Amino acid sequence: MLIQIISFLLLGIFAGTFTGLIPGIHINLIGIFLISLSASLLSSIPPIYFVVFVVAMAITHTFVDFIPSVFLGCPDTDTELSVLPGHELLKKGEGYHAVLLTCYGSILAIFTLVLIAFPSILIISKIYNFIENLIPFFLIIISIILISLERKKSIALGVFLLTGFLGWSVLNMEINQPLLPLLTGLFGGSMLILSIKNKIKIPKQEISELKIINPRPIAGAFLGSLIASPICSFLPGVGSGQAAIIGNTISRSDQKGFLILLGATNTLVMGFSFISLYLISRTRTGAAVAIREIIGIPSINILILILSVVFISGLISFFLTKNLAKLFSQKITKINYTKISITTLIILGIIVFLSSGLLIGEKITSGFFGLLILGISTLTGIYCIQTGVRRTNMMGCLIIPTIIFYLF
Repeated sequence: MLIQIISFLLLGIFAGTFTGLIPGIHINLIGIFLISLSASLLSSIPPIYFVVFVVAMAITHTFVDFIPSVFLGCPDTDTELSVLPGHELLKKGEGYHAVLLTCYGSILAIFTLVLIAFPSILIISKIYNFIENLIPFFLIIISIILISLERKKSIALGVFLLTGFLGWSVLNMEINQPLLPLLTGLFGGSMLILSIKNKIKIPKQEISELKIINPRPIAGAFLGSLIASPICSFLPGVGSGQAAIIGNTISRSDQKGFLILLGATNTLVMGFSFISLYLISRTRTGAAVAIREIIGIPSINILILILSVVFISGLISFFLTKNLAKLFSQKITKINYTKISITTLIILGIIVFLSSGLLIGEKITSGFFGLLILGISTLTGIYCIQTGVRRTNMMGCLIIPTIIFYLF
């Protein structure tokens, strides 16, 4: 049995590397695919092996998926904010360092998750209902703080409300995978088109180990992530993007500290989603949904196995991602970045077309509707970027719908 578990763990790491590197292939899509396979073609395989596979794949994905966000400017629904500081560092020749920072955040999250998993179960079980009732007001306060920190406050408010209206409209439409065209357009497509327009040339990338001169901002960023991630992991409608904003509000950090916060938040939210499934029988990620459909609510022994897989796959993913980032850093300057941007846009368009069709009953119609949302989101993103305010204000696309969800 141990050999089989190790085999499925390694297969999960391989699959997570694939889903992390290919833009638009989100872990939620793979989770749905695995649910259908486990119930039909692969029903002869013990369910516990599927659980190992899903957990290893999900954790690896949280490490690797920052690579296309930084080097190609095409995020998925968990790494949209990394495009902002990551792309800036890439243009300075520090793309490798950008990915390395997210890696440090993720590996810190792995060790921390294993250490605090069971104490957090005891604490969250007692305060869950209280926190759930306060979350919309918490998000309103955070939104006010975000906007008040801008020099152009009225413009920042306009960007926040505009993207919030867009997000609310899209999320209330009957389409498959609504976040894919929405976030791809706002944070990916807009950046890629501006890169093409401005004919950005990527300088030679520095490939060296990071030197952390002052660890205090790093510690502060991680602390913010550690406070926000468990709370957001247990609440519906609040994902890693909102958790990152909450974490950054709790502990303000610079560009590099923010990347560490994003890496830690992405991994912590995924890890705590497994604990959420065990503790309150609710799912917050596609991976947790897949586990629930395969084995139901995990027992304490299964949770211990899950945490063990999280730890092992996290360690392997850390070194794997560092080497992949090094490879991307070496190759990115040898390729025409404008052509890369155009190719990436086409690939994203194809993925949106195939994944985001309009739902009529139980049928998914043509994906042209998804492309329409992608186009509108991209144009909105370009407008928001050119206003000169922080692009984190575009997270109104998720924050405002979440506030409305809780209040109404």
